[in-house]
Amino acid sequence: MRKVVDVASAVALIRSGSTVAVIGTGAVLEPDLLLRALEQRFLETGEPRDLSVVCPMLPSDLSGTGGMNTFSHPGMLRRIIAGAYNKRRAPRLNEMILGNEVEAYNLGMGTILHLLRCVAGGSPGLLTDVGLGTYLDPRIEGGRLNAVTKEDLAEVLTLGGREVLYYRPFPIDVAIVRGTAADDKGNLSMEEEPNYLGALTLAMAAKNSGGMVIAQVKRRVLADSLDVRLVKVPGILVDAIVVHPKQTQLSPQSYDAALGPNLAFSGGLRIPFDGARRLPLTDRKVIARRAAQELQLGDVVNIGVGLPAEVPLVALEEACLERVTFTNEHGTIGGLPGTAYDTSFVVAANPDAILDSACQFDLYNGGGLNIAFLGLAQVDAEGNVNVSKFAGEVTGSGGFPHIVHRARRIVFCATFTSGGLETVVADGRLTILREGRIRKFMRAIEQLTFNAAQALANRQEVLYVTERAVFRLGDQGLELAEIAPGIDQEKDVLGQMEFRPRVSANLRTMSPNLFQPEPMGLVLR
Repeated sequence: MRKVVDVASAVALIRSGSTVAVIGTGAVLEPDLLLRALEQRFLETGEPRDLSVVCPMLPSDLSGTGGMNTFSHPGMLRRIIAGAYNKRRAPRLNEMILGNEVEAYNLGMGTILHLLRCVAGGSPGLLTDVGLGTYLDPRIEGGRLNAVTKEDLAEVLTLGGREVLYYRPFPIDVAIVRGTAADDKGNLSMEEEPNYLGALTLAMAAKNSGGMVIAQVKRRVLADSLDVRLVKVPGILVDAIVVHPKQTQLSPQSYDAALGPNLAFSGGLRIPFDGARRLPLTDRKVIARRAAQELQLGDVVNIGVGLPAEVPLVALEEACLERVTFTNEHGTIGGLPGTAYDTSFVVAANPDAILDSACQFDLYNGGGLNIAFLGLAQVDAEGNVNVSKFAGEVTGSGGFPHIVHRARRIVFCATFTSGGLETVVADGRLTILREGRIRKFMRAIEQLTFNAAQALANRQEVLYVTERAVFRLGDQGLELAEIAPGIDQEKDVLGQMEFRPRVSANLRTMSPNLFQPEPMGLVLR
């Protein structure tokens, strides 16, 4: 049966009131042609209306177009359940959520993927302890993002004397997925894709709900001509295929499409790291260097987006990259993050393996991480952290709840303030030229994404690294442990906080090597 159709016919299959699951994260695996056509159909006809959208990640890295912008129109979107949001990429959706125009939830990426796996397998639901005691807990916020969002998607149960969150399954009417090639039987391969992002999970959830699967691919090939080892979604699950010959491996925003697919990102070849970006000596490099000092030989590491993604660049500079294994929640195992090549951190050059995202979260949830490097937006005196909703913006927590769940060591990385902060790193010391307007060490954080008391109960080691000071999580909350050379403790540290932390009796000066242009001589033990 021929499954290839034109894009207008494909999106015409989506009915009003449907629950639609969409693949993609940032620059990777966005079914861009399908999403543009779906938006165009709504703008021209008013259909489909009242959609419920399930998006484990956040497709598209473009500002104001593509991705979730597709659905950000009055009447088109009724409810959204997503792992991440971004005001810059989807500004109208942020406005709709904060303006109570749409029901909106933020759940952990892994929770959404594992719940969809339950839908696919006909399970009675998802049981997990990820998110207890945080904004995901229905006794706190339940992941609800505004006042019009009333329903709890989870409830707290006690099983064998242990609290868990129970998420009820719901049917998926349509899954929109993407691959590299499709044969005439509908089999989808991903040989050029740097991540898989739960494509099979989404497809099975829709098909086993009695729904349909619509796929976008770069090319059509003859039946039985695909290497079966490259097929990630079998044709028995796929109903309609749209061929997009101009589909690029990564978005044009993130990578020059004229170069063609980079096979080092998709596992097709290995490249030397000679062309990797080198970090200039700035406050960000100081933070990444101090964080890297927490690495131990053989560590399995998670890196978060933003500043934490620069820790591997320090490891490369210090000739330690091969002594640990860097991963991210999107499935990469090993290699060097794409940020080293000025592209998305979601991908990795020279990965040792690429797992499906749902499997990566199994690894994380079960305690497979030795250490995690993550960002922060706000932290309070107890050591609780907010990364998910602040300053008039919904960002969501992404994979954060699963990463911190059982990581043995957690290192938060951030500048001490933001909003105009200017510093100079020279001569083994830090000088602050202009202080940032926005404080991060606050009396009260806006949302509880990381529960410090739980981390202490789990005996996790937690560090908060900034360019001017390092804090540790102790039994009585945040404790100032280190201060940068050239920094005034009262004026530059304590005076920029909304609370007074404990100061360690063994307060140390951060190593001057962190502030020098040459490699700092990192040795892993």
